[in-house]
Amino acid sequence: MQAPLKSETLAAIPEKRYFSIGEVADLCGLKPHVLRYWEQEFEQLKPVKRRGNRRYYQRQDVVLIRQLCSLLYDQGFTIAGARQWLVGDNAKQDDVKYRQLLRQTIGELEEILSELKAR
Repeated sequence: MQAPLKSETLAAIPEKRYFSIGEVADLCGLKPHVLRYWEQEFEQLKPVKRRGNRRYYQRQDVVLIRQLCSLLYDQGFTIAGARQWLVGDNAKQDDVKYRQLLRQTIGELEEILSELKAR
């Protein structure tokens, strides 16, 4: 089996709305069958399915998959452990930190915008 890419060697996620299963597999260093399996194991991973049952992943799905790669391959979690981590306090703490970071970034961008408008 192909070893997933380490997080420091992963390519940036392109600015697209939807990604095919092949694109996500390449972005995360996984095989498509692993992604299909993870859909069954992790309820948080629900790609949009369209014509012909084709899967279309969104940006947050790619981020979640990369997090799962880190948990399973880098940190040594089991599937059950990763599932528990995602619904447990650790994930909630990360969510709070993420929201705080977003608020801070938005505030900084608004300050920059107001400075640019003032010029």
